[in-house]
Amino acid sequence: MTKEILHTDQAPAAVGPYSQAVAVPAGGKVVYLSGQIGLEPSTGVMVNDTFEAEVRRAFANMTAVVTAAGGTLAQVVKLTLFLTDLSKFGQVNDIMAELIPQPFPARSTVGVKELPKGATFEVEAILVI
Repeated sequence: MTKEILHTDQAPAAVGPYSQAVAVPAGGKVVYLSGQIGLEPSTGVMVNDTFEAEVRRAFANMTAVVTAAGGTLAQVVKLTLFLTDLSKFGQVNDIMAELIPQPFPARSTVGVKELPKGATFEVEAILVI
């Protein structure tokens, strides 16, 4: 799958590790992943030692689902991030830039009042294989 990264100077530049838009050719398998939070798969208990640990566990859970779908993180074309505290947006950007390969997918970030199981972060994805 080839991702075409779209950019225009007529809209604000990306503020972090994401692209304004991503286009993919028709014909691939599109996979819509449900949101993942920082639950430890073996115990079902939230990883909440630190915000960073919770975010990394959520991304690890998302990666496991991507792999189970037969894909890789390079095939993610859209991410949606949910945070209960938008002041932690920069921390998520840093972790995402480390884990997600370039060219970065399109992304939305949403501030929410609360998330399941007391999570403070959730990530969902769309990938094309």
